[in-house]
Amino acid sequence: MHDGHGFSTLAIHAGQEPDPLTGAVVPPIYATSTYKQDGVGGLRGGYEYSRSGNPTRTALETCLAAIEGGTRAFAFASGLAAEDTILRALLSPGDHVVIPDDAYGGTFRLFDKVATRWGLRYTAAPITDLASVAAVMSEGTKLVWIETPTNPLLNIADIEQIADLAHRHGALVVVDNTFASPYLQQPLALGADVVVHSTTKYIGGHSDVIGGAVIVRDNELADAIAFHHNAMGAVSGPFDAFLTLRGIKTLGVRMDRHCDNAERVAEFLSGHAKVAEVRYPGLAEHPGHDVAGKQMKRYGGMVSFRHKDGEQAAVDLCARTEVFTLGESLGGVESLIEHPGRMTHASVAGSALEVPADLVRLSVGIEDADDLLADLRQALGG
Repeated sequence: MHDGHGFSTLAIHAGQEPDPLTGAVVPPIYATSTYKQDGVGGLRGGYEYSRSGNPTRTALETCLAAIEGGTRAFAFASGLAAEDTILRALLSPGDHVVIPDDAYGGTFRLFDKVATRWGLRYTAAPITDLASVAAVMSEGTKLVWIETPTNPLLNIADIEQIADLAHRHGALVVVDNTFASPYLQQPLALGADVVVHSTTKYIGGHSDVIGGAVIVRDNELADAIAFHHNAMGAVSGPFDAFLTLRGIKTLGVRMDRHCDNAERVAEFLSGHAKVAEVRYPGLAEHPGHDVAGKQMKRYGGMVSFRHKDGEQAAVDLCARTEVFTLGESLGGVESLIEHPGRMTHASVAGSALEVPADLVRLSVGIEDADDLLADLRQALGG
């Protein structure tokens, strides 16, 4: 597969050529830990031990690199394993990192409770405002970490502008592209150095596998990630890689439906008397609407909103939906609803990253949109 192919062609074919032995059109699950060598150091296809490399994982990594416009990709056991490996591969004790002031709770916990114990420093800043990011950077800033859209407030960072700023300071840029997916946004083409995903979400797409990914263009960065991927060992297993690759094949068509449905949900919520504010980049009133329109193909399947009647009303609403399932995570074919303050973002309670108590987050699935609207209507009480 080469760069001239479109997204969905790459998603279905990159790294997935029919098996030369049998003609199987799907890469097999190589459930093996080790490989026969033809003499000492004589490796068939470069494989010796499945932590270091596995053909099923290679197929996934080849595909991930292709759909993100990168040169090399690495598949991990989880999104947080991918994040942890980035920190250890690219940073040293004493280095400073800028993170979003509304980062995903797990990312914040990794920085605040884990990385700081081995000497990493971080500052949270509103990544929607370039001047605020610039103001917290110093000579020791080695990395600017951004999510766009952010989780759960769906704020938008201008990837190109932040990359220019960071590179002038000699810092790298990592973009968590989980919410957008490679189908809607390609940060490497906008100047980012590293893209990270929880492949559990839209890339896997079916709520049946945990995984993470790192994609880069630069070979020096790739070598550093590759070394730590193997040395730290939080790799994707072959069955997880198989499921994730299976999900990628339909990523384009799924994201189109996620976006269709989310646009209708956001529009419905915007006109509802019980809703104080809707956070969706596709709405013209969203402060990041223009930037999102510039760097995203469409606006995604995540919608957050604030309940006019406060925290308890938001919690109660989450218990009343029937089509929307109360649960953490996102990006699957089924619609999910959750209360970030008490669920996915409980780890930031009491910190500068605390989310509004009346906030509800929706992962809008690919069900019939009319059923989703009817469910929200009854749960909101009219």
